[in-house]
Amino acid sequence: MSLLKYESTLREPLVDGEKTYHQVTEDICRPVEEKANTGWKIGFTISVALLLFGIYSVYREVTYGIGQWNLNKTIGWGWDITNFVWWVGIGHAGTLISAILLLFRQGWRTGVNRAAEAMTIFAVMCAGQFPIFHMGRVWDAFFVLPYANTRGPLWVNFASPLLWDVFAISTYFTVSLLFWYSGLIPDFATIRDRAKTKARKLWYGVVSFGWTGSTKHWQRHESLSLVLAGLSTPLVLSVHTIVSFDFATSVVPGWHTTIFPPYFVAGAIFSGFAMVQTLMLVTRKVMKLDDYITLGHIEAMNKVIVLTGSIVGIAYLTELFMAWYGGSKFEYDAFYKYRIAGPYGWSYWTMMTCNVISPQLFWSKKLRRNVAFTFIMSIVVNIGMWFERFVIIVTSVYRDYIPSSWSVYYRPTIWEVGFYLGTFGLFFTCYFLFSKFAPVIAIAEIKHVLKTSGESFKEKMDVIEKESVDHFAHEHAHAH
Repeated sequence: MSLLKYESTLREPLVDGEKTYHQVTEDICRPVEEKANTGWKIGFTISVALLLFGIYSVYREVTYGIGQWNLNKTIGWGWDITNFVWWVGIGHAGTLISAILLLFRQGWRTGVNRAAEAMTIFAVMCAGQFPIFHMGRVWDAFFVLPYANTRGPLWVNFASPLLWDVFAISTYFTVSLLFWYSGLIPDFATIRDRAKTKARKLWYGVVSFGWTGSTKHWQRHESLSLVLAGLSTPLVLSVHTIVSFDFATSVVPGWHTTIFPPYFVAGAIFSGFAMVQTLMLVTRKVMKLDDYITLGHIEAMNKVIVLTGSIVGIAYLTELFMAWYGGSKFEYDAFYKYRIAGPYGWSYWTMMTCNVISPQLFWSKKLRRNVAFTFIMSIVVNIGMWFERFVIIVTSVYRDYIPSSWSVYYRPTIWEVGFYLGTFGLFFTCYFLFSKFAPVIAIAEIKHVLKTSGESFKEKMDVIEKESVDHFAHEHAHAH
C-alpha cells in the first residue's frame, strides 16, 4: 500500500540525476551566489543597448509628435498596437503555467513556472507603454482619468473596450505580480540564510519578509497560492478576450467577427508558450540547469504549442469560410482580395506558414524532444504570431469602404521599429536582472516533486516494486 503515494514509475522523472535536497538548493542558488558569467554579461549589455535605442525612439515621438510614425488616414494603428497585442499575448503563458496547471496538480510545471511568471510581468510592462505613447501628447494623459475637475462632467467611456483593456490588464498585472512574488519569498529566505556578507543578508532579509519556514508560514503560503491561482484562471481567458473586443466590436471588414475572443486566447497561449521555450532553453544552457528543465518539460510545452497552434489554424480557416459563405462583398474582398492576394499577401502567407504549418512538425516525438529544433521553432512561432497581429490590423484598414481614402503602402519608420526593439531591451534587461538576483526555478517546489518524481527516487521505487512482485510470486508459489 505504501507504494500508492508514489507516482507511476513508467512516467518520466521531472528531476534528472542523483539529487538530494541539499544538492537541489546548491544547484539553483549557485547562479545567484556566484559572479555573473560571460554569457550573462554579453546578453545584459545587448539588452541595455536596445533599451537605450528604444528610449531615444520614444523621445523622438514625444518631442516631434506622432508624425514620426508612418501612420496615415486609414492606418491609424500600425506597429504600435500590433506590438501591444503581441506583448499582451506573450504574457499569457506565465499565468496559465502557474495558475491553471497548479489547480490541475500538474507536476511538470515546477521547472518552468517561476521564469514564466516573471516573463508575464515583464511582458505586460512592455505592452502597457504602447497605448500610452500612441496618445501622442502624453503630458495630457491625465485628461482620460475620471477624477473631480474643473472641465465639466468628464468621464471615461465605460462602453469602450479600450477602457475594459485598462481594467483587465491592470488587474492581470497586479494578480500576476502577487503570485510571482509570494512564490519567491521562501527562496529569498533560503538565500538570506546562506548569505556570506552583511549587506546581502540584510537585503534578502527585507525581501523575504521574515520568513522562517514554520508550518504556519507554509500553510498560509499554500492557501495564498491557491487563492491567487483561482483569481488568475478567469483572467487568462478574460484579458485577451477583452483585447480582441477592441477589434470585434467595430464594423471594419475583417474585424467584425465573433470568433476573435477564443482565437485570440488560443493565440496568446500559443505565443506565450513559445516565448517560455525560448527563455527556458537559453536559461537552461547558460545557467547549467539541465537536470531541472528536462526534455520532459520541453516536450510537455511543445504538446501545448501543437494544440493551441491547431486551434489557431482552425480559426484562420473558419474566417476564410465565413468571408465566403457570409455573402458580404466587403468581408469577401477584405480576405480574398486584400489579405491573401493584395500588396500585403506576403505577410498573410508568412503568418500561415509559421503558425499553422510549422507547429505540426511537433507531432513527431523525435522533434518534440530536440532542443535545437525546439529553440528555432519557438522563435518561428513568435514571428508568426507577430504577423498575425500585423495582418489583422494593417490589412483590414488599408482598404476601407471609400476607395478615395485608400492608403498608400504602409511602412514603419525607424522610430516605430526602435520603440519595439526598446521593449525587447526592457524585457530582457529585466529578465537578466531577475535571473541574477533571484532563483529562476522554485527551490521549494522542486523539492516537493523530488520525492515522487526525481530520477533517483523513481529508481528506488522500481527496485522496491520489483522486490514486492518477486516476494508475492514466491509466496503464491509456496502456497500452491
